Amino acid sequence: MATDEEVIRKRLLIEGESGGDDRRISNLLKTFIKWCDTDQSSDESTVTYQKMQMMLAQVDFAMERTQLIHQMNIKEMSNYEELYSSIEQNIRDAHRQIADCKAELQDAKRERKNRQEYDTLAKVIQKQPDRKETLSKLQELDKDLGDLTKSKESLEQKLEERRKQFHVLISAIHELQRILEADEKQQKLDLTNDSLLDESMDTSLTDK
Repeated sequence: MATDEEVIRKRLLIEGESGGDDRRISNLLKTFIKWCDTDQSSDESTVTYQKMQMMLAQVDFAMERTQLIHQMNIKEMSNYEELYSSIEQNIRDAHRQIADCKAELQDAKRERKNRQEYDTLAKVIQKQPDRKETLSKLQELDKDLGDLTKSKESLEQKLEERRKQFHVLISAIHELQRILEADEKQQKLDLTNDSLLDESMDTSLTDK
């Protein structure tokens, strides 16, 4: 037994998007020919005429619905393009900020290395005369080293935040792709359901 999804897929492949409209127009032409061949004053002619009016209303409704769906799709595509553009710009900004943070971190590491070398040199100088002046400079170097350590920690924290922001942006892109795919499937399913409903109504009217 074929599943509902397989049946819907086969109907879409066979009929396309306008299969239901083609059947309605074909049935309308057949009904019109039948009405022309009947006595215009008979009850059957009146029933056939009312049936044609109903079929014309269905065709008008289908056309209006198709136009509305088309306009809605155009608007959604425009919104999606704007959203894509915004996300791409945010990604570029995040890449640039991460690159800047990495450069700042490298500078901080280089300065820290220089400070460590200065500290080593200061320890050597400490053994020489003028101990008081040397100790004062050493204290200043220790203070600078502490400031650099804090700066390094701050830069590392900033870099981690940029990484998290970039991860959020990537997740948003994946979620948007999932929404687009779900919307496309839902639109196809809605069109198929409408086609099946129209066919059921046509069959019911034909039986009458």
